[in-house]
Amino acid sequence: MTSKFFCRLAAAIAMIAAFAFPGSTEGPGPDFDRTGVDVPRLVEQARESSQPKLDGGKAEAGKASVPEDSFERRIVVFKEGTPSGQRASLVQGVGGVVTKDLRLIDALGVVVPKTRLEAFDARLRALPEVKRVERDFVQNWLRAEEDPPPSEEQREPWGIGRVNASSAWYVTQGDGIRLAVIDTGIDTGHKDLEVEGGFNCIEPGKPFKDDHGHGTHVAGTIAAQDNDIGVVGVAPGVSLYGVKVLDQFGSGDFADVIAGIQWAVENGMDIANMSLGAGYGTQALEDAVKKAAAAGLAIIAAAGNSGGDVGYPAAYPEAIAVAAADSQDKVAWFSSRGPEVDFIAPGVDVESTMMGGGYEKKDGTSMASPHVAGLAALAAASQGLSGPEEIRAALREAAVKLPNVPAEEQGEGVIDAGLLVGCRS
Repeated sequence: MTSKFFCRLAAAIAMIAAFAFPGSTEGPGPDFDRTGVDVPRLVEQARESSQPKLDGGKAEAGKASVPEDSFERRIVVFKEGTPSGQRASLVQGVGGVVTKDLRLIDALGVVVPKTRLEAFDARLRALPEVKRVERDFVQNWLRAEEDPPPSEEQREPWGIGRVNASSAWYVTQGDGIRLAVIDTGIDTGHKDLEVEGGFNCIEPGKPFKDDHGHGTHVAGTIAAQDNDIGVVGVAPGVSLYGVKVLDQFGSGDFADVIAGIQWAVENGMDIANMSLGAGYGTQALEDAVKKAAAAGLAIIAAAGNSGGDVGYPAAYPEAIAVAAADSQDKVAWFSSRGPEVDFIAPGVDVESTMMGGGYEKKDGTSMASPHVAGLAALAAASQGLSGPEEIRAALREAAVKLPNVPAEEQGEGVIDAGLLVGCRS
């Protein structure tokens, strides 16, 4: 949008504030508190009266001339006892326009130009009179049972913070790294995922779209986009590929899994996440993992959820095996363990993307492995690494061991993304 538009928008906001609250430089006028005054109607009238100034008089009567996507809605909740006049004055003072007097809850409905939003939120939250600032949004209340929940502001799942992912983003978000999710496929229509391509190993020629949900959840932890909605992944800049080797029930034969590894090698993937495992291996699977490593593919694999021995392919020395921890830095009760474990990562109450555009929390080493896959992408991108051994060495250098936890349960510990790129926050 042009600077001319925002100048006009600022003028319109000033007009709305002046119309709704006479003498706004000193706080709201007497009309704000007067019984029977319809504040929302005042604001609506102000918007209507401002239209000629916004578009040179070309707006049709009754149509808003300020685009919906040029502003955001907020509900500002004040501490009990803050006078209503002071509430409005504080909001106006940081660039907001009051649209609703929500006195029942000591709050105001507010609209804010997007250009002022960050400063508006920060300054209001710093005021002693303000209890909290919430996002407001529009939804069709008569169809709520049919529609998915509205998009929320982006939030960082606890696991992303635990591995300190954002500290690496000043250097890289994993751009240029090709990462395959060998799993149930990926929901390519999810608004928080950008999928470059993939392959259906079960039924070649058919879409690799997820029909189970597991692969989509894994993909979000790796690469959910840094886009102001939903969640964010460890490495949102990677090129993400979905390789479907498991069906809608999570089942698949060894041949399908091997075909998935093969596709990753033949299509130049740098990293493959395998949040899957079997209680036993086969020679064919072992050969595939060895061939992949020799070709330069780094396989990050879930250790397993048996609470016992590490499963396969994670148990093969060429793979990087990942155990699961909770938010208290305790090893998850279900996490498999043994000398094959290389690292530990968040694997309990992990929130990520789900089929159909939603989000959900899940437990498992399946949720831990993609944290490390994303970290491997950050390492490869920032240091120009290739192959499992170079990546493993970099991850090891950036790992911090959990206190009082045996090596068989955590390997080298939790990886710190800041240490990977040399800028720990």
